[in-house]
Amino acid sequence: MANAKFVTGRPLKHIITMTLASTVGLLMLFTSDLVDMYFLSLLDQRSLVAAIGFAGTLLFFTTAACIGLQVGMGALVAKSLGAGDRQRAGEYCSYVLLYSLVVSVLLTIPIFVFLPELLRFLGASHETLDYAVRYGRILLPATPLLALGMGAAAALRAQGDAKRSMLVTVLGALVNVLLDPLFIFTFGWGLEGAAWASVCSRVALMLLALYWIQSEHRLPRAITFAGFIGSLGTVTAIAGPAMLTSLATPLASSFVVKTMAQYGDEAVAGSAIIGRIVPVAFAAIFALSGAVGPIIGQNAGAALYCRVRRTIIDAMLVNLAYCLFAWMLLFLLRDVLIDSFSATGLAAELIDFYCHYLVLGFVFSGVLFVANAGFNNLGQAYMATVFNFARSLLGVIPFVYWLSALYGPMGVLMGEAAGVLLFAVLAFYMVLRRVRRLELGISKLSAD
Repeated sequence: MANAKFVTGRPLKHIITMTLASTVGLLMLFTSDLVDMYFLSLLDQRSLVAAIGFAGTLLFFTTAACIGLQVGMGALVAKSLGAGDRQRAGEYCSYVLLYSLVVSVLLTIPIFVFLPELLRFLGASHETLDYAVRYGRILLPATPLLALGMGAAAALRAQGDAKRSMLVTVLGALVNVLLDPLFIFTFGWGLEGAAWASVCSRVALMLLALYWIQSEHRLPRAITFAGFIGSLGTVTAIAGPAMLTSLATPLASSFVVKTMAQYGDEAVAGSAIIGRIVPVAFAAIFALSGAVGPIIGQNAGAALYCRVRRTIIDAMLVNLAYCLFAWMLLFLLRDVLIDSFSATGLAAELIDFYCHYLVLGFVFSGVLFVANAGFNNLGQAYMATVFNFARSLLGVIPFVYWLSALYGPMGVLMGEAAGVLLFAVLAFYMVLRRVRRLELGISKLSAD
């Protein structure tokens, strides 16, 4: 088993090691987005913060697509390594990188062209609309760079190189954090400065990730156009559903922002600030979902399904423990967060309400993340797509609609949290059922 390091040793140890390493990188990456929001809030223009909320919702579609594509990378490379086929793992690495480049370009072009119309649909208007268009028009063309960087980082994780995968995201975040005050204040570029800092961050992330996956692991392999065309079916079978799975989340987020926009820029600003706080507070849960994928993939490739089950259950327990910790932390820091972002009125009320009552609801998002990682690495990527779209279309959107009608902007936040619960529990049951069926299939073959 060529370099399949996850098929031995305690699954919980692998989960914690990979999650901790990924958390550091993601924490830096998400913190850089939070820093963007913080510096722009210092300009004391609520329309700027609201503009980030509107533009960020559309940009989340492209980022979500990149996340889905990297899931495909991790699943294909990890499973090949688990089966002992390093040559095939390298070919998949090259195929998925090229696939990611093509898909990200095709996705970015229509959003760039119709950006003003899409932002108006979400509820942006007047000065806020102008700011959001200017921000998005700078950052959108850098989406293919992000897709390549995230794909290469996923290949590093599939290889088991958690340290370098972490350092890739750390470098990208540091570039953003260091350039933000320079571009926003020193150069006087304001909102555009924050966008250009993010572009530079994506360039740095991509270059370092591609350099390490080649120089340290020699993972990408030379491929032909015919080989790429021939691989499309296999790559699309994993990366396509994974990408659709990720796109379900910004679909729900768009409805949330559109509903929140009915209550004014202050409500959108409060929601946008929460939207930057949540990834930082739950960076470990986002990291956990990425960390368990290669562990499940390698063990599935080696047909060690008892280890796959143990990995999924241990990941769920880690998710619960961390979410309890995050709830306590955000509850204690709620006033500090409100003051830091100069939030007042409705924006401050929304942040306070979220930190009081809704933080623990993220545990169900974590359950769904881990279950989706299981589906993507166990030959049922379409199930992850089904559950994520069900969560958005049958869970979040109806709950946001109903609860906002009853409780106003607070109801929007309540609906977003409540809409995940049922589908998370059902996904957990179904992924364990999938493991059991695979295990029984192996046992039957052994008996025969």
